[in-house]
Amino acid sequence: MGQTMLKQYRPRLMEQLAIPSEAQHYVNAALKDSTEMFLEAVKDVAQAHQMAAVAKKAGVGREGLYHSLSKKGNPSWKTVLSVLKSAGLEIHVRTLKKEDGNG
Repeated sequence: MGQTMLKQYRPRLMEQLAIPSEAQHYVNAALKDSTEMFLEAVKDVAQAHQMAAVAKKAGVGREGLYHSLSKKGNPSWKTVLSVLKSAGLEIHVRTLKKEDGNG
């Protein structure tokens, strides 16, 4: 994706991720892909909700949150849950369907 295309895409993504139902679909799709994509999606959602405000609601520093959600970061489960909660999201666990590998 070229830089011009990315510059046009990113503001629209941030706008959409500020809507909890859109963020829900985005994060769930990323979770199905990989842990790395899930954490990238959590970071995108945090950015869409203004990182400083999310950090404050999550009880962490803004710089610390940026670091935790960076490619080199390793956020705690508590941090991930706090970021999602500040964006109006939560995690649910469900049983696997047979076709998903449970039996």
